[in-house]
Amino acid sequence: MYRNTRKALLALSIACLSASAGAGEGTVAFVGGNIIDGTGAAAIENGVIVSTGGRIVAVGPAASVNIPEGAERVDVSGKTLIPGLINAHGHVGGVKGLETDVYDVENLGRQLRLYARYGITTVNSLGDDEYEAFAIRNEQDPIFINYARLMVAGPVIAATTVEDALRHVNGIAEQSPNFLKIRVDDNLGRTSKMEPEIYKAIADQAEVRGIPLAVHTYTLADAKATLAAGADFIAHSVRDAEVDREFIDAMKGANVCYSPTLTREVSTFVYESEPTFFSDPFFLNEVDPVVISTLREPLRQQAMRDSANAQHYKNIALPRAITNLKLLSDAGVKIAMGTDSGPVTRFQGYFEHLEMSMMVEAGMTPMQVLQSATSVAAECLGLNYLGTLEEGKWADVVVLDRNPLEDINNTKSVSQVWIAGNLVPPKAAGE
Repeated sequence: MYRNTRKALLALSIACLSASAGAGEGTVAFVGGNIIDGTGAAAIENGVIVSTGGRIVAVGPAASVNIPEGAERVDVSGKTLIPGLINAHGHVGGVKGLETDVYDVENLGRQLRLYARYGITTVNSLGDDEYEAFAIRNEQDPIFINYARLMVAGPVIAATTVEDALRHVNGIAEQSPNFLKIRVDDNLGRTSKMEPEIYKAIADQAEVRGIPLAVHTYTLADAKATLAAGADFIAHSVRDAEVDREFIDAMKGANVCYSPTLTREVSTFVYESEPTFFSDPFFLNEVDPVVISTLREPLRQQAMRDSANAQHYKNIALPRAITNLKLLSDAGVKIAMGTDSGPVTRFQGYFEHLEMSMMVEAGMTPMQVLQSATSVAAECLGLNYLGTLEEGKWADVVVLDRNPLEDINNTKSVSQVWIAGNLVPPKAAGE
């Protein structure tokens, strides 16, 4: 009885997530904007995108696209349209502000709406996903959705024996996760690292179950070893050494994607003083002022300045990650934009824009970064129905006031966000 009641309440809560959506069932025409379609092609000036039933049915210059009679016209003259941004490595969990134990549908929905308002229309939640997240993933309506699409990996596997590893893989696999996730990292000597025989067994069984394996690593040696064992996605930067030709060739040969998560490193030390983004209106519009006030506390800031781990990530790990991103991108390794946002002080939505800015600072071009956050991320996650503004794809469209090819920070000029032809609503009272 209790189980059935819980399921009914959960279903009702999930249904309420997108209760106000509905435009996706009709025809919407975006008229007059400049279109960056995510493929790497030159922008279409004065373009038109037409979607019906939530999917794009036509896209091109205004002179060549017929707008059906009765379509809802959205005037985006002078604005720039890009595909919905995809976070290939984020988290949707129990965090709310500085709290860490608020795991329920309401809070998960709040996070998905937050991501969406920032233009992040798909999130690959890589770890610690529970029953409610799986339920949301299973029930999200592809036509009426107006919050960020969710992918899940379930609990991070932390087995200590081969038998335990296989039990965990098979147990999670029964829930049909989008990924499995492991950590091969000793956290700068503070914890034990997963043994090779364990992660090899996990990789082999993940392949048997047909589920891609995402790996959290830190060192070049571990990245190479897990890749050789069968890893399908390198979920963080190599941060201890410069990547070499052997690693580059192995990544390209296995067609494995790499998610730099530069902002993960930033989050470990940036609150040692006041971050510049504390004065950014794009950030302030969504953050709880209590969180900012807490992060400004002198004792908290001093503790971060005194932390050897924080200073290691600041002075050693992050510079190496930035160098390696440029080397891998130049070598043609697929880079999927990801942030590891979601844990406390890794601000969902905003950190994705900060990540893209840092990727340009690392040496990637704005077009490469936009592709990394759209078409490349979609390819890396197996989402062939997302990532570009092309016929047949879901109409996930971010409308920007300014052109991000001129300055990647213009991704922060979000005017509107549409998911499957549904307009993402503004922030609700209390969110």
